[in-house]
Amino acid sequence: MNHLRLSARLMYGLLFGMTIMAAHAAAPKSASDPFAAHRHQTLQAQLTALAQRAIPGEIGIAVRDPRTGAEWGVNQNQSFPLMSVFKVPVAAAILAEVDAGNYQLDQTIILRSTDLVEGSAVPSVGDALQGGRTKFELRDLLFGAVAQSDNTSVDALIRLLGGPSRVTAYLRSKDILSMHVETDERGFEYEARNLTPGQVVPKNETAEQALAREKAGYAAVLADGRNQSTPAAAIDFLSKLNRQQLLSPSSTNLLIAMMKKQTLPSRLRGGLPSGFELADKCGTTSSVDGRTAVWNDIGIVIGPDGRQLMIAVFIKDSRASREERDQLIADIAKTAIAGVYGSN
Repeated sequence: MNHLRLSARLMYGLLFGMTIMAAHAAAPKSASDPFAAHRHQTLQAQLTALAQRAIPGEIGIAVRDPRTGAEWGVNQNQSFPLMSVFKVPVAAAILAEVDAGNYQLDQTIILRSTDLVEGSAVPSVGDALQGGRTKFELRDLLFGAVAQSDNTSVDALIRLLGGPSRVTAYLRSKDILSMHVETDERGFEYEARNLTPGQVVPKNETAEQALAREKAGYAAVLADGRNQSTPAAAIDFLSKLNRQQLLSPSSTNLLIAMMKKQTLPSRLRGGLPSGFELADKCGTTSSVDGRTAVWNDIGIVIGPDGRQLMIAVFIKDSRASREERDQLIADIAKTAIAGVYGSN
């Protein structure tokens, strides 16, 4: 067994070595300067080393310095499940419709009790709906989806758009090719619980039967090709959002402000030095039998001088504890920030 583990780690190391070579190709022209090239290679080596802490799970990392164009990554072109990260492109697609004059931020949206989706934040739209409120403004749904990761809110936005395919069409129109959305939160909730649409957990289900059902759901989520992105596509989305290439200046500012309000959970945020800000969105699944299918965070780091950095971290099928996963993402953020901002 120890030989098998060693062989697996050696193979993983070879794959990482290939990733390093690919990442060096993403160095900016300024990296032809030996000192700049050394800094670039040092940060790449540090990120590669950090990524090994995810073994035997899988990790994808992408980092971009928009000022120089330098990029670093580990498995940055591999697809990973988005989970709640998808709420940001959904919100962007809605705000594009606001920019076009098709919707207004203060327009009233009527929700019914049947629109409630599990995983709704407290307090948020889902919480208010459960309490009997039915009228909401569009801006309430946007804030609920992005800042509070409210599942009821994002599914209401998807219905307003006319389905998840409209989100993917919007991304393609902006030349973001490796991020896609094909389902909503309710669909993933049924899949994660290994239930058919409309089915409820059997009342007489034993603990053993529940675990078997949850394991089947876990495997289904990992095998599902819907709502996925590469880390590279995620930082492309963030970069285009930040450059106002996705939305009008007012809508861009609104979406980034909502992302700044997402202060929990603390993943990338845990690695921020004093004086730095973060506009981000996490994606999460619950754990089953000591394994976690998805643990993500993507964000725009904003330094005290206004300089920015794009970071995306996707973790899949992790056996690590919650604290270890959070610390790994925080350490990636801390290392990337030190490698880029510390080079001034």
